[in-house]
Amino acid sequence: MSAASPKILLVKLSSLGDVLHNLPLVWDLRARLPNAQIDWVVEEAYVHLLEPLRTREGFKGIDRIIPFGLRRWKKHLFKLSTWEQFFSFKKQLQEVSYDVVIETQGLLKSALVCALANKSSNAVVAGLANATQFSGYEPIAKVFYNHQVQVPLQTHAVDRSRLVMCSAFNWPVIQRSDTPQFYASRMKVDLLKPSIPELKTPYVLFFHSTAREAKRWSNEAWVTLGVDLAHRGFQVVLPWGNAAEKAVSAELAKQIPNALVPPAFSIADAFAVIAGAALTVGVDTGLTHLAAVLGLPTVEIYCDSPRWKTEGYWAYHIRNVGDIALPPDATELVKASVELLTRPT
Repeated sequence: MSAASPKILLVKLSSLGDVLHNLPLVWDLRARLPNAQIDWVVEEAYVHLLEPLRTREGFKGIDRIIPFGLRRWKKHLFKLSTWEQFFSFKKQLQEVSYDVVIETQGLLKSALVCALANKSSNAVVAGLANATQFSGYEPIAKVFYNHQVQVPLQTHAVDRSRLVMCSAFNWPVIQRSDTPQFYASRMKVDLLKPSIPELKTPYVLFFHSTAREAKRWSNEAWVTLGVDLAHRGFQVVLPWGNAAEKAVSAELAKQIPNALVPPAFSIADAFAVIAGAALTVGVDTGLTHLAAVLGLPTVEIYCDSPRWKTEGYWAYHIRNVGDIALPPDATELVKASVELLTRPT
């Protein structure tokens, strides 16, 4: 391995929020190893999150993004095309011999990707030695690491990734004072305008849905906040991801003046929709975290997950309200939202 230009593989497959909170590793590595090769294996649904960091003329970021189709393959295990796609993935993965493999999720599927990777004779394969509270972890994954990293039980997702990376390279631990970077600052001005004709500026996004029902904020509280913001001249926009979420959006929209239930949009489209918003308010879910990592005004609502795990601590225009088993009331949200909407830019 060349000390100045190692070949590094990042393995963070999913989900949306987890991938976002792993992005600072790219910037951390580039700051210390500008000539390294940095590749990343990610579930194909989240490739769009990494595209803005792809190495291109005048910019060094991720050299190779290697899409992984496990979610889709599991649905069609007995199809020949599935296995053809898997072996194509394996071939692409093994085109490079890696000196350092960093796996920050602690799941068997991620560890198996580490095992499949082509590695140099003295390669470091670094991963978690233990679970952190309220995070998925499969102890069998440790079998596939030769460098196991013990982390505190209560560790923010960004800090956890940084701990594994620093240990892999025997670097001093990166402190929070070294503010994590997610996307280039110029990315916001490069984005296209959202292609939803009904959007009226200024608008506020409400991400009310999440995979786990207990993490939702009450409909009554959303309506109270929405009515307040509508009376202040903001269009409230209620995105959705499936039929059940669309029904909730429609119900909320009936009670909030001039609210909009937009057409479904992809993760790629979400960049533009979020970038155009005056404010994003959302529960602990991936699209809310996307607004926060883009450095945009964001209020993150915690109802049934610990705030310390994913709170946006890196920017003055992020507000984190509530906590596990302590959902905030609407008054707190109105206050936080108005603070951000009226704050001088």
